[in-house]
Amino acid sequence: MASLCRQIIRGNALKSVLLSSARRGFADKMMVDPMEHATGLEKKELLALQSGNDDPFNMKVLKKAAGTRDNPTLVPSCFDARIVGCICEEHSTSINWLWVHKDHPRRCECGHWYKLIEKTPL
Repeated sequence: MASLCRQIIRGNALKSVLLSSARRGFADKMMVDPMEHATGLEKKELLALQSGNDDPFNMKVLKKAAGTRDNPTLVPSCFDARIVGCICEEHSTSINWLWVHKDHPRRCECGHWYKLIEKTPL
């Protein structure tokens, strides 16, 4: 039993020595700037973030505006239609989903109006 315990301790010690030596080899090297090797959509996203646009894909929750027919909540989209979720009451646990199409403002069941505006894609 004692020899088994010594082998386990030696095995764990060997593992820790191997892991620490493997880590030491990479400790002095730094990862290059992600912008240098980013391509495609990732690079466009990083450039947008650098320019100060913290929501390049319009994924953040929009605050409701007045929501009247004359002053609707503006919803940016790169397409002709977008699905919008309206939380009609402040403490509601359900979401009313509706499609908003270009040039056709849409009214939710609660009476709030939404209008699609054009946004240039990344």
